[in-house]
Amino acid sequence: MKFSNLFSKTLRDDQKDADVVSHNLLLRAGYVRQLASGIFSYLHFGQRCMRKIEQIIREELDNINGDEICMPVVHPAEIWQKTNRWYEIDDSMARFKDRNDRDMVLAMTHEEVVASLASKEIDTYKQLPKLVYQIYTKFRDEPRSRGGLIRVREFTMKDSYSLDRDWEGLEKQYEAHYKAYFRIFGRAGLPAIAVLSDTGMMGGRIAHEYMYVTPIGEDTIFVCEKSGYKANKEVAKIRKIYTKEEAKALEKVHTPEKATIVDLAEFLDIKEEQTAKVVFFHGTIDESAKVIVAVVRGDMEAHQIKIQKLTKATNLRPATTEEITAIGAVAGYASPMVLDREKCLVIADDLVVHTNNLVTGANEKDYHYINSCYGRDYEADMTGDIISAFDGGLCPISDDDEAVLSSVRGIEIGNIFQLGTKYTAAMGALFTDVDGKAKPIVMGSYGIGVGRLLACLCEEYNDEQGLCLPISVAPYHVIITALLDNEEVFDAATTLYEDMKAKGIEVILDDRDKKAATPGVKFRDAELIGIPIRLTISKRSINNGGVEFKLRSGPGSDSKERTIVALDEVISLVQQHIERLVSEITAQVPEVEEVL
Repeated sequence: MKFSNLFSKTLRDDQKDADVVSHNLLLRAGYVRQLASGIFSYLHFGQRCMRKIEQIIREELDNINGDEICMPVVHPAEIWQKTNRWYEIDDSMARFKDRNDRDMVLAMTHEEVVASLASKEIDTYKQLPKLVYQIYTKFRDEPRSRGGLIRVREFTMKDSYSLDRDWEGLEKQYEAHYKAYFRIFGRAGLPAIAVLSDTGMMGGRIAHEYMYVTPIGEDTIFVCEKSGYKANKEVAKIRKIYTKEEAKALEKVHTPEKATIVDLAEFLDIKEEQTAKVVFFHGTIDESAKVIVAVVRGDMEAHQIKIQKLTKATNLRPATTEEITAIGAVAGYASPMVLDREKCLVIADDLVVHTNNLVTGANEKDYHYINSCYGRDYEADMTGDIISAFDGGLCPISDDDEAVLSSVRGIEIGNIFQLGTKYTAAMGALFTDVDGKAKPIVMGSYGIGVGRLLACLCEEYNDEQGLCLPISVAPYHVIITALLDNEEVFDAATTLYEDMKAKGIEVILDDRDKKAATPGVKFRDAELIGIPIRLTISKRSINNGGVEFKLRSGPGSDSKERTIVALDEVISLVQQHIERLVSEITAQVPEVEEVL
């Protein structure tokens, strides 16, 4: 490729609408252009990077016996209705009607389609296991697109789906994906960690997310350096210590204007952990609207997603004052006691269950109970872990009191789910097992956002001059910057360019004349675009013996030196450096022993 043939252009100034570094640099370097909120065109450099990432993904999926297919981006609503997700997913699912007034969906994922295909293609256990994948367009109508390619509405995704006869087979394919993902991110040059995560709208038994740790991340991850525990805040736990003292007599006390845990503890001269607080939600359970009364220890925070999973409530939200009053509770002085249990569901965190003599509200303004005890004074309809993890909390998989959690921010770059039979049973994807019985196929689902991965690479690899991408994903390996002083320079640059192409080297020639780009502009563009190796040909370089050779400065390179290399030696030197840079990336690919 020659610069004179490029459709795109670079931009000199920082872009005002770009809220993160990667968005700004992808725009300035001419990788992408925004059409609408969360909708982008990929220009020449961006498209080449995307294709390289996709090829890495393709190779690793093929290595675990993946079968590449391509599925429609437009789906009939019926398949989503069969799995009930048509009713469960919010407005992020783009729905529309075709000319025949039939409900249709723009694909945000393809579990339903794969299960439908499996119902037609798989007949017997002899055809299992199978793994299919695609790298294709998805659409999610995000309420708030941000960060350029980090959170978009239209995006390219690798989604793969495993099909097995039993859970044991699923676990093997899940482990194969778990390891393949580390190889994919390693080959791309992006540091990644795997964390336990919530199954969310996908459903299933277990899930992991792959995170790129960065301060601009939207996700909170809790990690323990001592034990290796890693989990998204949606599922992270703490180790709870139960010290159940002897129960004391329940007593009602006057607590004027003490409606917060902080004020209450100060007034009674006790610790916040000696209190219980009530948090109210409203949701639909078994098609009935209910107020959910969540009881947690006063020094803890109720976790809405954990509450939703425990109760299986849909449309969960904080309850209104009117809804709280309707069940007999008093906001600020609420108690799990003396409630209309027909209108509410009471749930309690297991710390509350195993702790006696907690102060709780009396459902009367300016009054609390001291010494409330679970089991004696009230009982819950459900109990479990419903609190949020926090910095300094004890690690849930270690008995070491010095093993504590700390939080970091991250961007999700991939996910894997053990789905089970949720989709296959709904879609009638059955197989005849060895015992002659028809059984639903056991399914797994696995995704990687290609554009988001590119954005994260740009966040990781940049400096003041621009991008400096790893050689495995950079749009080209070499840029020849030709300072066209005379015909000799033009001939030398063109000959070198053609010779490199003949050798299979990925090279782009900046052949713009001085009217189109000054030498300074050419140098700035070479740095901005982030190509690993720069060769400069000018009258001066030729007079000095050949071509100026420079490795792109910045992360991943310790060389800022420029050296003159003879024209007849430069291709060999470039090949050596390409091989070295590729080897360095390959050496960083982690060997993962087992699933976290």
